[in-house]
Amino acid sequence: MPLLILTLPLEPANTAAPLDCVQSADGASVSVARALPLALLPGVDRQTEVVAVVPLQALSWHRVVLPPGSLPRAVLGQRNPARLRAILDGLLEDQLLDDPAQLHLALQPDPQVGSPVWVAACERAWLQSALGVLAQAGLSVARIVPESTPQALAQAIEVTGSPEQPWVAGLTRADTDQVGVLHGPLSAGFVSLLPSQSPVLAEPAVAALAEQCLGRTVTLQQRGDRFLQAALQPWDLAQFDFANAQRSARWTALRQGLGQFARAPQWRAARWALALAVVVNLVGLNAWALREKSLLQAQRQQIRAVLTDTFAHVPVVVDAPLQMAREVAALQRAKGVGTTADLESMLSTFSTLAPAGYALKAIDYAANELRLSGPAMAPDVQQRLGAALRAQGVVATPQGDQWVLRAQGTP
Repeated sequence: MPLLILTLPLEPANTAAPLDCVQSADGASVSVARALPLALLPGVDRQTEVVAVVPLQALSWHRVVLPPGSLPRAVLGQRNPARLRAILDGLLEDQLLDDPAQLHLALQPDPQVGSPVWVAACERAWLQSALGVLAQAGLSVARIVPESTPQALAQAIEVTGSPEQPWVAGLTRADTDQVGVLHGPLSAGFVSLLPSQSPVLAEPAVAALAEQCLGRTVTLQQRGDRFLQAALQPWDLAQFDFANAQRSARWTALRQGLGQFARAPQWRAARWALALAVVVNLVGLNAWALREKSLLQAQRQQIRAVLTDTFAHVPVVVDAPLQMAREVAALQRAKGVGTTADLESMLSTFSTLAPAGYALKAIDYAANELRLSGPAMAPDVQQRLGAALRAQGVVATPQGDQWVLRAQGTP
């Protein structure tokens, strides 16, 4: 899936400030990475997912243990946001420097009750204003992700920024009491708080400063690649008040998975296999349909042949079963043989099944249809009589004080 990745401005009111803008045509590699002011941001189509990146400077990280019952089973992909937010406010009350009501909180992906989980916090008003800046530019943000996560910082220390303002981020040393995320200006004092054996990833602009300050070799990482990795990780800060009501996490994951399956090189063989399976099934279904059509046509020809062989005087065959019934009925009448469509047969059947004491007032027979007039019957009696007549091969329809009878299969 195509991606447009934008860093949120630390000062949203300054629309002239350049934003880091990364475009990916396939969602797996960087196509374009540059810094652009708000007015020059590229437009997007419906297939492009816009991802907003929250800078590390705007985030603080905290660890909590969720109590039992704080994560009930999700309904339609949504938990109870108000209750969960109230629980987080209570757990973080002693860790936060600001009033929890002024902060936006977001849980790590797939949190587990009873185990330590990470919670990201940032200023609510700033986040709302920064997203509003993008909305005014006509960009609808689908996901909000952090620039880096505790899981990423557990693998390597990251040094970013410019030579004038280098920034370093990592986890605290293992010998400290609690694991925490540290980030701040690159300095010897700050670096002493970070693990001394962790690998270091540095952007090219600050790589020399990182080697000098940390005293070790660093691995170069392009800025665009960093933001693409941030967009691809499972974190999503769009929770609680910032959750998109028209989108659930499952739907987003499904869209990303389908996009990766459609474009990623490692799924090429699977795509070919799926396409081949679809073609084989289509060919098989068409062959089966042709075979069934041929069998049906053969049966129709057999029925037509029976009619024309038995009654050679029939000039044109339109509806073979109906014409056969007509010819058989005519032959029976000519031979004096009674049929279920005759007046005597239908009248005898009705008289046998009608309620005791039912006296007919009028009888009308024409075109294989018998109309009988008599006293009105209760609805339940009519229903039972109609079912009994159908069992004897006579279709009976009550119409007020009349019964209309016709033998089944007669035209």
